[in-house]
Amino acid sequence: MFIYTLKASTIKFFGVVLLSVAVLVALVTVIPTNGSSGEVAAAAVDFDDVGTNVGRLDFLEQFGYDVNPEPLEIKEIMVPDEFDTVYDAYNDIQKAQGLNLMKYQGRKVTRYTYEVENYDFEGRVMANMLVYKGKVIAGDICSLDGEGFVHGFEKP
Repeated sequence: MFIYTLKASTIKFFGVVLLSVAVLVALVTVIPTNGSSGEVAAAAVDFDDVGTNVGRLDFLEQFGYDVNPEPLEIKEIMVPDEFDTVYDAYNDIQKAQGLNLMKYQGRKVTRYTYEVENYDFEGRVMANMLVYKGKVIAGDICSLDGEGFVHGFEKP
C-alpha cells in the first residue's frame, strides 16, 4: 500500500500556480482583440512632417488621394476640454486609425481642408486634417452632399 501526504503549504503553492495560469490564459484571450487595428494603422502611416503644404499633400497621397493643392480652408480651432457625443464618435474614428484626440483636449490646433479630386463619389469630397506642431493628430474624409459620409483616411 502506498500513501502520499501533502503539506498545507504544498497545496497552497499549487493553488496559486493554477490560479496564476488561469488568469494568464484569460488575459491572453482578451487582450489581442483590443485596439489592434489602430496600432497597425499607426505603424504603416507617417503622421509627422505636415508643417508645410507639400508635407500635407504628401500625407494625403499616402492614402491614394489626389487633392487640389490649395486648401479650401485653414482654420484655428480649439479642441474642447470635455467631449460631447459628437466628439466621442469622431474620436472613435481617430482611434481606429491609430490617433487619439483626447491627448489634445484644451489645445489650439489648425484644421486644413482640401478637396479630394479622385474619390469615386457623386459630389464633393473633402479631406480634413487637424495638425498640432507639424503632426497630424486627427482627420477624416467626408462629403456633405447627398446622404453624406465620414470615415478615416483609409478608403473603406
